Amino acid sequence: MSALKKNYLVKKRNVLNEIRANSMSLTELRFFSIYLSKIHKDKPEETRVVRFPLDDFHAIMQLRSRFNINHIQKITNSLLCKVVNVPNETTGGYTGFQLFKKCVVDKDSRGEWYIEIDAHDEALPLLFNYKNKYFTYEVSNVLPLKSPNQHRMYELLKQYQHIGWLVFSVDALREALGVKPHEYVDKKTGKPRWDNFKTCVLDPCQEALEKYTDIKFTYEPCGKLGRGGKILNLRFYIEKNNDHVGQLTLDKFITENRLDEGGDDDNIDIADNDNFISSAFIDDDDDEKESLYEEHLKFPAGACDYEFTNAEMQVLYNLVIKIVPYKTSRTATEIEIYNYLKRKYDELIWRNSHNEIKNRMGYIKKIIEADLDA
Repeated sequence: MSALKKNYLVKKRNVLNEIRANSMSLTELRFFSIYLSKIHKDKPEETRVVRFPLDDFHAIMQLRSRFNINHIQKITNSLLCKVVNVPNETTGGYTGFQLFKKCVVDKDSRGEWYIEIDAHDEALPLLFNYKNKYFTYEVSNVLPLKSPNQHRMYELLKQYQHIGWLVFSVDALREALGVKPHEYVDKKTGKPRWDNFKTCVLDPCQEALEKYTDIKFTYEPCGKLGRGGKILNLRFYIEKNNDHVGQLTLDKFITENRLDEGGDDDNIDIADNDNFISSAFIDDDDDEKESLYEEHLKFPAGACDYEFTNAEMQVLYNLVIKIVPYKTSRTATEIEIYNYLKRKYDELIWRNSHNEIKNRMGYIKKIIEADLDA
């Protein structure tokens, strides 16, 4: 893949921005933006299939520095599971379909590994052949963002930058940012708490966009307040960020996150019949950690950075399978479990950064149990 320049552009239809793929992680949102920056909106047949060298895909998805092909398969399967639901405004119904239909992981004629992804046929009208009602941004804006909330907030406000303001109900904004109904709520009543949402979502988004992107925003309550002074609606004011430098181009981002420990990767010999891409691609430390877990706990344990014991992971797993519904396949279900645990573990890390949590296992168990009680 040739290096993407600073002004490499993402063009995204408004309608695609106003619906969201279910449970997209930060790396998947980033990958989708990079995919959009690689296609040509007026040339679907020529550009719908995008190919990435393996090392570039590794860097984009910010994988661990060494991995095996089974791990890659789980990641690409997760991408293939991403679904969008397009509402029918007339009837109130919707049409759901996947964003991508096929992913190929293989060697090219030179023996170099690549990953190739193709858009789903049903998704083509959202991705190609549109003339208006779309917005554009440099892909470098989303690369430094640290959470799905920040990525979604940037695209949401970028769509309305030309207007300069946007009004959202708090409930609609939570949904647009992918906040689950049980997140940032009062544990006793189960109802959303404004102060939690403001502190954990809105304020970090405001800080991140001003620090990393070409826009910045302020916001204030507007319209009538609900019972007890509850804030119902927010008005956002969007303006150009004149202090934005935008130095993190995609080629620099890939270079900084590329697998480069231990020598020249171009000289690695990859056996055709080996289940692993190469023994040089396996993290011995992770392999040792995985061996501590029963087979069904190895993948979800990675979501928690292998912090908890096998017995502790079994307790968490038993709770999570009561929350996460069975998907269309076992693999899809495992990915959903992984994503759920990763969100809870990220929350644990964030809260620990503000106030040290001594019983980390007890804390993550408690916040999972809160979802069960919701």
